[in-house]
Amino acid sequence: MNDDAAPATAPTLRASDADREHTARLLGEALGDGRLDHDEYTERLDTAFGARTMGELTALTADLPAAGGPVSAPSVRPGPSGPDPSASVGSENIVALLASAERKGRWLVEPRTNASTVLGSIELDMREAVMAGPRVVLQCAVLLGSVELVVPPGVRVENRANTVLGSVELDGAAPAAPGAPTVVVSGLVFLGSVSVTTRAVGGHS
Repeated sequence: MNDDAAPATAPTLRASDADREHTARLLGEALGDGRLDHDEYTERLDTAFGARTMGELTALTADLPAAGGPVSAPSVRPGPSGPDPSASVGSENIVALLASAERKGRWLVEPRTNASTVLGSIELDMREAVMAGPRVVLQCAVLLGSVELVVPPGVRVENRANTVLGSVELDGAAPAAPGAPTVVVSGLVFLGSVSVTTRAVGGHS
């Protein structure tokens, strides 16, 4: 019996919903990083949802960095008030595909948070959260979805995101001093929205 035959069957293994969601997350990160354009992302995402085997999913991300693998220089440029936070160790991936996701209460805001949503919604309430540093990045990949960010008074929000038939609304964010803790909103919003609101702890959600 040929021992080399077993690994060759791996691409024919049936893909699970978790496998498809993992691939969709990688594609969302690639869209936010600028590795894929809108058309490539949409085409690959449609293929991922319809994939039946692991081989089909693997082909969709063969030219992209693996999760946790080496990546090139970050796409977010350093701000005037300090080094690029996305270059720091620590990141979190929040994905909502045809669903909703949220972070509330006391949680750690890593130097970089990747928020990817397709036909879904993500709510990030930072009023009781602990920021890993004075400057963190919220990297968005929004397609026909929404991201709502709630920050406490005294937190500054910068918008560096690109929009295509979408919007990033900072009208609800109260002004803060230049040296205040800062959240940088970056990435891509396509036919979707990102909204920012300032509310005190204990205020209505």
